Amino acid sequence: MRDSRHSANTAQTVFSGALVIFLALGMAADASAGSDRDQAKRIHDRLVGTPPSIACLDQLEALLQNKGAKAVALDAIDKDPEDATDQCTDPGFYNVTLKNFITPWTNEEQSVFAPLNDYTATVIGIIRDNVDFRTILYGDILYTGSNDISPPYANNSNAHYEAMEEQGANLADDTQLIPHKQSTVTQSAGTGLPDTATAGIITTRAAARAFFIDGTNRAMFRFTLLNHLCTDLEQIKDPTRTHDRIPQDVARSPGGDSRIFMNACVGCHAGMDPLHQALAYYDFEYPDGNPDGGRLVYNTSAVETDNEGEFTRVQRKYLINANNFEFGYVVTDDQWENYWRKGPNSVLGWNPTPMSNDGKGAGAKSFGMEFAYSEAFARCQVEKAFKAVCFRPPNDGQTNTLLTTFKGEYNLKDVFAESAAYCRGD
Repeated sequence: MRDSRHSANTAQTVFSGALVIFLALGMAADASAGSDRDQAKRIHDRLVGTPPSIACLDQLEALLQNKGAKAVALDAIDKDPEDATDQCTDPGFYNVTLKNFITPWTNEEQSVFAPLNDYTATVIGIIRDNVDFRTILYGDILYTGSNDISPPYANNSNAHYEAMEEQGANLADDTQLIPHKQSTVTQSAGTGLPDTATAGIITTRAAARAFFIDGTNRAMFRFTLLNHLCTDLEQIKDPTRTHDRIPQDVARSPGGDSRIFMNACVGCHAGMDPLHQALAYYDFEYPDGNPDGGRLVYNTSAVETDNEGEFTRVQRKYLINANNFEFGYVVTDDQWENYWRKGPNSVLGWNPTPMSNDGKGAGAKSFGMEFAYSEAFARCQVEKAFKAVCFRPPNDGQTNTLLTTFKGEYNLKDVFAESAAYCRGD
């Protein structure tokens, strides 16, 4: 019995000692995490992705003490190649953090393992230059590399952007990733699109290759919704909307059962199809059979359809499978309407835009603006940025604070900086 009590006491003593050591180490770690130097390093690491040099860390620590955590974050992000006094010169926020943040938006697989392209480069440039982030969905905007990059920009190849990456272009440097306002290659000039037909990243070559290729352009609609409103079709199915603009290609009795259409298909197509008709003049063509050499095309005038003597500006893909339901809607132009402004999906927060007060319009530019001016768009951006920096979703209070910041000037760089400042002690 005595031996048993002795063993128990010994075990309790060992456990208590271990607990004291564990708590002491934890308190030391907490004290370290709370130091100005540690917090400055954490902000830098989370934004840039690599540890700062000693000189850079000295600079950031002093900045934290004098101007606060957000100033540290902005200093870690903003790079002025002509500032010889700046000790923090790593462009990793642009070359690595933002590239990895944006690249999954550019492909259906949502893979980060894809080369730099015009979509990714343009979003990086918009963030770097404090451009209104909403313009990613409607601006006549395109970022390219400098004239030193060979081959030069071309609308039928991604080689220019791949060369930028291979040559280690510094995307923080506006002489290497050219600001759109200084570039001779605006999107309309570079792609041959009318400026009225440009819609930010929607009409970049990379987006066209991923989402306009083949199909009926519904992929572009779905991935715009998924990437920029952070919601997918299954989440916003609404069978209560009228289905008067669902085209002929959607069978009304799939498998011979009309209940499937009414209970499953209508929920997505009733809202999606009137909106995706904004994209009816666009396609991605690769006549040589090689998508790597293809380009975005846009019908500026009517072309002859498969029915001899009939002409329309609508791409033929919008008219396929007409026999699935011959009484369905026939797309004749790019007029769109947002049926989701009413009903349960009004919760997405649709707002008036400079091109549409009532959720109706024509073409991709006004369509992109409809999305970009929504409350869901703003919320999506701040939640994604916070998670990219802090490795967890924000709570409601953090989201609301970041929304206020973002809506000030729609500057996403500020959201990244404020997020890093917030979780500097996490």
